[in-house]
Amino acid sequence: MVKVNGTELDIAGKTVSEYLATTDYDPKRIAVERNGDIVFKSQYDAAMLEDGDSLEIVSFVGGG
Repeated sequence: MVKVNGTELDIAGKTVSEYLATTDYDPKRIAVERNGDIVFKSQYDAAMLEDGDSLEIVSFVGGG
């Protein structure tokens, strides 16, 4: 199980890219943190999620 923004999901074994493809997140407008470390967009295809990982995904919102 991987915790994403506080919710446990059965996504261990997927890459960050594979997980994001199943969501409504716009990869161009988010930041991903895995176990306290930023995952750079260039690493999304290689960053394999493991059992016990914790992801925080933050969306950037424009406006003013």
